[in-house]
Amino acid sequence: MNTNRRLMLTLASVCALAAGPALAQPSVENFYKGKTISLVVSAEPGTPTDIIARQFARFFSKQIPGKPQAIVINVAGAGGIVAAASLQSKQPSDGTAIGFLQRNNLYVPLLEPRQGGFDPRKVKWIGSLEKVHYAIVATTRSGVTTTDDLLKKKLTIGATGFSNENRTLPALVNEYLGAKMNIVPGYSGRGEVYLAMQRGEVDGWAPTIDGLKEGEPARLIKDGKMKVVLNVGFASHPDFPNVPSLGNYALKPEAKAVFDFFLTPFDAGRPLAVPAAVPAERVEALRAAFMRTVADPEFKAAAKAQGFPVDAVDGAAVDQIVARLYATPPAVIETARKLRNR
Repeated sequence: MNTNRRLMLTLASVCALAAGPALAQPSVENFYKGKTISLVVSAEPGTPTDIIARQFARFFSKQIPGKPQAIVINVAGAGGIVAAASLQSKQPSDGTAIGFLQRNNLYVPLLEPRQGGFDPRKVKWIGSLEKVHYAIVATTRSGVTTTDDLLKKKLTIGATGFSNENRTLPALVNEYLGAKMNIVPGYSGRGEVYLAMQRGEVDGWAPTIDGLKEGEPARLIKDGKMKVVLNVGFASHPDFPNVPSLGNYALKPEAKAVFDFFLTPFDAGRPLAVPAAVPAERVEALRAAFMRTVADPEFKAAAKAQGFPVDAVDGAAVDQIVARLYATPPAVIETARKLRNR
């Protein structure tokens, strides 16, 4: 009898463990049912980040157990750090507030530890909607039409914010690849940069490759008036496979380490997070809902129609990216800090 009793208890324990996730699901559903979740967007209304966030919220809420309503709250400032920091100080920690953040939120705290009070290791990552790839482009009238030209000839390029990647990455190319770009920051956005290119104020800049696929940039490339002269990554992007990448030139260990620090966050181009205190079962439910959303053909079609192709990674992948960044040697971080602020 004792043997049978022990066997029955063991079987009961195994069944209970196996049923655990299934039993937990109704509690998550009951929690979200009838509630409203807030997508805290780290950008101004009407910006590309805000537009895709609102599209995402519409589909995402349908995939969360209990199908809560979703609203968007814009919390702009400090390159997204204000919104990110609010997850650690102001937002509810029950799973009803989700930060729609920016890739620089993953590494800026390492470069500017006193700014904003955000630590990407102290939130729970839900996933990221895209991977970001940069390039350097130049007008053909500039005489810079190849990578070799870029590394030998002078080129004046535009940029937006001083700390934005479209200024930082060309500055790194100058530092480590010997380019001679004169970088003019302060433009309000990509539209103003392209207008400056048309006026002859500048002859290039460092856009995302997705930003070259439609509108004025796509027309300039098609008409032969603008060339992609460098893939700013360690491999050439499939859209421009014949254009060299950093992998062809950034061969010294120091250069590779600094570029790697800045490029690593690009694999989590638009990350989402919740406060650290959100219960584990709700985090898992939100992660699963995220993956269902990014696999939804209707969402992908809606995003593509807005010029935003989905190239998502899950929350565990974002965790790994953060861990990799925080394993960067202090000497590399110090070099990156000096180069970014130069």
